[in-house]
Amino acid sequence: MVSAQNAMVESRDPVDSILDPVWRVEVEVDRAGPAEWSAMLDLFDDGNIYQTWSYGAVRWGRKNLSHLVLKRNGEVLGIAQLRIVRPTRFNFGMAYLRWGPVCHRHGKDLDAEVVFCMAQALNDEYACKRGLLLQVLPNAFIGSPRAAQIQYAFGKFRQESGTSANGYRTFILDLTRPLEELRRNLDKKWRNQLTRSEKNGLKIVAGTGTDDYQRFCRMYSQMRERKAFESTVDIEEFGRIQEDLPEAQRMQVMICEQEGIPVAGMVSSKMGDSAIYLLGATSDNGLNSKGAYLLQWTLIQRLKENGAKWYDLGGIDPEQNPGVYHFKSGLSGIDVSQLAPLVACNSVVSSTIVRTSLAAQRAVRAFGSLHRGRGLKSTG
Repeated sequence: MVSAQNAMVESRDPVDSILDPVWRVEVEVDRAGPAEWSAMLDLFDDGNIYQTWSYGAVRWGRKNLSHLVLKRNGEVLGIAQLRIVRPTRFNFGMAYLRWGPVCHRHGKDLDAEVVFCMAQALNDEYACKRGLLLQVLPNAFIGSPRAAQIQYAFGKFRQESGTSANGYRTFILDLTRPLEELRRNLDKKWRNQLTRSEKNGLKIVAGTGTDDYQRFCRMYSQMRERKAFESTVDIEEFGRIQEDLPEAQRMQVMICEQEGIPVAGMVSSKMGDSAIYLLGATSDNGLNSKGAYLLQWTLIQRLKENGAKWYDLGGIDPEQNPGVYHFKSGLSGIDVSQLAPLVACNSVVSSTIVRTSLAAQRAVRAFGSLHRGRGLKSTG
């Protein structure tokens, strides 16, 4: 882990500063611990599971993380957790920011000056000072006001072309609309299946404990064996993340039971003003229960009760996974795509090595997809 650092940044919007000409902020790097980081993350509407300390530590390893905090007069304005990849002891490699920076404080509009300062601080620390290739995958969808602000603030970064490898497409459901309207807008067949599920004597139980997650995992394993599909999702890894997360940030596990027997389950994460659907499964006993419909509708009801404004239904791929696409489209959300990654790099060595490595990884994934398409098991 990099030693603690402080820096003062004088920021001015290059076109039209909305504040005084000089806006002094303090940048702290790798000073926060897990508890402090979790508390800061809860301050923001755009907080998300991918920016939790637990996700980073389990997924990438704690020693490979870096945490940047932007403050003014002691107030936290923005934060960013990055994965640092250095293949050797020499000063080159990659800094990867997933679904960040986090900089939209509760109860306030997204501040353009804060986003600009975060872009400058990230570039100064990771691209300039450390000589890394900095890749930022923003938590923003093309065409949204947030995306426009991020693209403007990160104007000096190069935006990569969107591809199936770096793209994220999903349906977003606006939860600020009345519940009656949300139900009325459901696809007719989807709504009919929901009505059937409500008459099947099903019961929904929810929790955040290890036992709840293990019940879900058993159904997920049954489903994988039944459908024989390949997946990049590591449910055991998500289990370790769940155990490490503070209680307030834990994923919600919902199980649908029929006469006490689990028939369907789902895992979601609600942080800030948004929620995301992460995992879903149907057991061998639940193929005719329609439990997945009741689970989704129950979650929507509970998210509205807890003040969530947006529900991200998780990744969609109409060509590779038409069944899931059809199911999710029935909730009548908005079809959106995430902004392509933003990149900054001042090091020819880092740029060359990282890009060569990423190209090799894409080739391996493409080879594996080709074999799966021919009915062969991938070894990747």
